[in-house]
Amino acid sequence: MSSKTPLLDTIASPADTRGLSVAELKQLAAEVRAETIDAVSVTGGHLGAGLGVVELTVALHHVFETPKDIVIWDVGHQAYPHKILTGRRDRIKTLRQGGGLSGFTKRAESEYDPFGAAHAATSISAALGFCAARDAKGEDNNVIAVIGDGSLGAGMAYEAMNAATDTTKRLIVILNDNDMSIAPPVGGMSAYLANLVSGGAYRSVRKLGKTVVEKLPTPMREAARKAEEYARGMVTGGTFFEELGFYYIGPIDGHDMDALVSVLKNAKAFEDKPVLVHCVTQKGKGYAPAEGADDKLHAVARFDVVTGQQHKAAAGPPSYTKVFAQELIKQAEKDDKIVAITAAMPSGTGLDLFQKAFPERTFDVGIAEQHAVTFAAGLAADGMKPFTAIYSTFLQRGYDQVVHDVAIQGLPVRFAMDRAGLVGADGPTHAGSFDIGFMGALPGMVLMAAADEVELARMVATAAEIDDRPSAFRYPRGEGLGLDIPAIAEPLEIGKGRIVREGTSVAIVSFGTRLSESLKAADLLAARGLSATVCDARFAKPLDLDLLLRLAREHEAIVTVEEGATGGFGAFVLQALAQHGALDRGLKIRTLCLPDVFQDQDKPEAMYAQAGLDAEGILRGALSAMGMDNVSAAGAGRRA
Repeated sequence: MSSKTPLLDTIASPADTRGLSVAELKQLAAEVRAETIDAVSVTGGHLGAGLGVVELTVALHHVFETPKDIVIWDVGHQAYPHKILTGRRDRIKTLRQGGGLSGFTKRAESEYDPFGAAHAATSISAALGFCAARDAKGEDNNVIAVIGDGSLGAGMAYEAMNAATDTTKRLIVILNDNDMSIAPPVGGMSAYLANLVSGGAYRSVRKLGKTVVEKLPTPMREAARKAEEYARGMVTGGTFFEELGFYYIGPIDGHDMDALVSVLKNAKAFEDKPVLVHCVTQKGKGYAPAEGADDKLHAVARFDVVTGQQHKAAAGPPSYTKVFAQELIKQAEKDDKIVAITAAMPSGTGLDLFQKAFPERTFDVGIAEQHAVTFAAGLAADGMKPFTAIYSTFLQRGYDQVVHDVAIQGLPVRFAMDRAGLVGADGPTHAGSFDIGFMGALPGMVLMAAADEVELARMVATAAEIDDRPSAFRYPRGEGLGLDIPAIAEPLEIGKGRIVREGTSVAIVSFGTRLSESLKAADLLAARGLSATVCDARFAKPLDLDLLLRLAREHEAIVTVEEGATGGFGAFVLQALAQHGALDRGLKIRTLCLPDVFQDQDKPEAMYAQAGLDAEGILRGALSAMGMDNVSAAGAGRRA
């Protein structure tokens, strides 16, 4: 086949790659890389990680018989090339769009996605599950877990590797090392050594040597074993993985197709112990703007393919993330006990700004949320004031530590929960849907939600002053409302909400940034002749019970509004009102929250409309509470 003939047009499924020569695989990889760049330039999304695994993706599907052979991608944000090769090329420009392809692997999307992923360090554990199932059923397929060096820093990955040899004798782990801090320089010699130690000849010699060594006295046998592993470890860096029970191969150049195909074929032949293949890759490989960027264009908006220039929206108000970071810096300037902790997300949480101001008071613990929480607890126990900034969705990974190491001990750890509520294109795996319920359930916790950027600044100041118990405040992805933030943020009175608009018929009690939509809903109710009170609850714990009981006495109905799952703020309000007899007087109530489903990705405004948490949805909830579900606008006015 001519090198100018487009190969990608002939690939309907991975099976079509298996008759290709290595030269053709290289051509295919170049075409997949170009297709990936073109697609992400239209949709935005994760770019650098996918570009770094193009050759690996092509080689995996060429060597292994997918989907019979199981390939599990850790995190999954690098799987765009995989999607192109597995029958989804015609939809690749719908990535992260409403009704389109997920930005991560997703079981419901394709048989080539055997396991969904969007959080780090799950691939090896999942792969072991597939291995155990295969072994129990007497089947013979291969199972491959691809995990990045960042994910390998998470404790769950080591838990899985520690259990691997007790679970199965056949597992392949691909370490995608795009940091290059572990591996020695790569190239022809390291690829040759990797191929040598994975090949049958070396393994046969090694087996013979072990047979001889077993005849030696025990002290000499142990010394010989250690000498062999040390010698090979000096060449390949594999001693650590050998101690975990893996046969280590590498490092190899993850962009060298000849080496990849050869080594993967050799790894496929292992049947006596799990094998780890160490691939060194370059994030953003093959696209100059990505290779030259500090973050290798990890996540991008739509961009111009030629220049790499991203089409970002015109500058608006600062993001909630930036507001949090700037206020934390202000607080830290006057209190040297304030420190900040992030779990591998300094820029995502705004703590890169804090780090520039206070490098010695900033701790990035890597992808290790469990450690982050207990580390913060240790700091708090010794008198420091830790702010642990973690996305709501990732804080779920450290919840046991929040309960056991923070809440039970009553330690004043402050949790800044970014990306609370829906997150648009990142979909259900990244939505901050559950933190109200799981944090609000904890005795002694102070739980706040910011209605706008001014309120967020005040909540940072409030948390800085809470020294006798844990606290948490939540805020969404995206920009604020453009309000002027005071130079000195005034702390809030714990457990006290505020009335934003006074009315008489129905009370809308908002927890978080749905306050602006609640005010719009009040306008819509006013147009129908219904007077609405709008309240910013500020606190889900402790609740402003005095305010709630007053609203219950003075209004026919109460509607609660929150950007969280069922079992959160609305449930807390219902329980409090019931315990104090407010429901006995015929009070009508509706709790508006996220629907009891995992919502697929879309534009945030579309997702909130689907959830009934926009102004129209809040209006419907209020009319329903008033028994006016089917009343027309004119009829509502006459009835009022």
